[in-house]
Amino acid sequence: MYRLVASPETGVLVARARALAVLRVRGAALAVALLPAAAAVVLLVGGATGRLGTEGGWAVARWAVGGLTVASLLLAALVAAVVVRARPALSPSVPIAEDAAPDLYRLVRDLADRLDVPAPSAIALTPDCDSWLEDRTHRAHGPPRPAGRLGRRAPQAPVLVIGSPFLWWMRVAELRALLAPVVAGTGPSAHPDIAAARRFIRGLDAAAAVATRARDPLRALPLRFVGRVARLLLRAAREHATLMERGVAAAASERAQGVDYGLRIVAQEQVGLAYAGWDRLLTRVALPAWRLGRWPSRLDAGVVSALTELSRRDRLAEGFASRLGERPACDLLEEPGTIDRAASLLAARLFHGGPAEPGPDWSPVGWQQYPQEIVDRKWRLEAARLHRVLDALPPTGPHDPGRAAPDRPAAPADAPAVAPPLTYAGARSRTPAAHHPAGLTRALDAERAAQPPAAEPAPSAAAPPPAPTLERVIDRLAHDTGAGDLLAARLGAEVAREEREEAARQAARDRSAQPGGTATAGVVWGDGPPDGLPLFPLQPPRTARELLADHVTAMVCCAAVDTAGAAPGLDWLDGPALLVDGTRRSDLGRPVLSLVDDGDAEPLRGWLHRIGVRPEKPVRLA
Repeated sequence: MYRLVASPETGVLVARARALAVLRVRGAALAVALLPAAAAVVLLVGGATGRLGTEGGWAVARWAVGGLTVASLLLAALVAAVVVRARPALSPSVPIAEDAAPDLYRLVRDLADRLDVPAPSAIALTPDCDSWLEDRTHRAHGPPRPAGRLGRRAPQAPVLVIGSPFLWWMRVAELRALLAPVVAGTGPSAHPDIAAARRFIRGLDAAAAVATRARDPLRALPLRFVGRVARLLLRAAREHATLMERGVAAAASERAQGVDYGLRIVAQEQVGLAYAGWDRLLTRVALPAWRLGRWPSRLDAGVVSALTELSRRDRLAEGFASRLGERPACDLLEEPGTIDRAASLLAARLFHGGPAEPGPDWSPVGWQQYPQEIVDRKWRLEAARLHRVLDALPPTGPHDPGRAAPDRPAAPADAPAVAPPLTYAGARSRTPAAHHPAGLTRALDAERAAQPPAAEPAPSAAAPPPAPTLERVIDRLAHDTGAGDLLAARLGAEVAREEREEAARQAARDRSAQPGGTATAGVVWGDGPPDGLPLFPLQPPRTARELLADHVTAMVCCAAVDTAGAAPGLDWLDGPALLVDGTRRSDLGRPVLSLVDDGDAEPLRGWLHRIGVRPEKPVRLA
């Protein structure tokens, strides 16, 4: 198909042909719905003219076909009503008004003039490294627009959705070159046949989604029928719709060839770099903050630091940071900080499932406060969880220092071992009873009866917990062969329980929120916030061994901060970092894995000795 596209006009012709094929599917569905009505008309006319009998089998056929006609028309009306009224899914985005970014609108309009295509109707930002056109002109979103020639509705230009990282990382000229093929797609979108085919596909998709979300038993049965019909029509039109979109993309790409061709190559290189840096920033930097109920309020500004650091480390990206002296595309916005804040909150909503609005348990955090409020708190919370789980494990003897047996209170760590007072009765009671004379036995019984009853030992729950030291963790993992697996399993269960509780709280907040076309913080959600947030989880669940390694690392970092003068820090690509003498230490992972996986504590003890960490000292927990 691409070989046939030698010009934008050819691509539009290919797309229009496929759009007509999609519309033929719609016409065929309408013909099937009207077929019983046509048969009923034939029978009625035949009876009225005398060509067909009016009694017997013909009368029964007229009644049967008439009933089938009424049923088919009702079902067709139901399907049509749901398709027309259903709201297609919209990509969550931050709308940008023209007065908030007049320079950006001017750049897009100039680009559309150069390409000789209609300008997009609006601009929105999405917290992702992608850009596209989105048609938001479904009939349920507003009153009908004036009809054009031949009685067709005049299609409205789609909305231009731009990835927010592009605005902060790319320069103005690079952004214009990147958006050229995207804006060029407004030309084919203005064609009535293509617009009608897209409306039909979006309506079917929305109807199928409405059918799956039906909860009312009275509505579930008819909507289930509508969903089956919609999916059947989607399957019939799938290939034609795919080829139509490919033709539109090919036509747009051909039209944009003459606009900033050299810069487009550079811009595509920056797209790959932005993908890598944005992914690292979300998974390594933003995710730890989101898990603590905080959201970095300047994610797009942070992507510049992350990509600059990536350019410094990656030999293939050398030279990319030198372009930072040019005008950044975010200068096209009147208030970049406000828009960055809204995009950052939307990113947390999409990738983690946080609340739609800031609150006491969901507050923003700046990059300057990130080390102390996120990194240090994360380490101490994980260290506290590790010691809670360790306290719940059964004691194994001398390799769990400071922990008492469950049936007796624990003695203070610095208290000397004191033997019970040696009385005559106590001393003699250790002698076998067969060696006691009868008189002595009676005397001992009388003495015991005269003494007050001994106090019952305090339950183990009242015992003071052992001091939270790194030495205790190392000894337990190094000397108890089964402790690693047991700790990992119980840590996994504890983390899973906390995540379930947080998901339940989030679901309760979502149920209490009022659905609407536009959510809070100026975010367009379409038909209200969707169920099952986050929409795009960043990471698969961590294994139990990974959780144990993370918690032991957190305990080591806490000990280093409390006893060796280290400090929490932020690495733009790797997230939380341990700073020793102002330098990031990245050599802690292997010693921790040796302890967790093999029970070998020597590499970690050597690392602690070089840093000056004292593992026997208690650490401060959260």
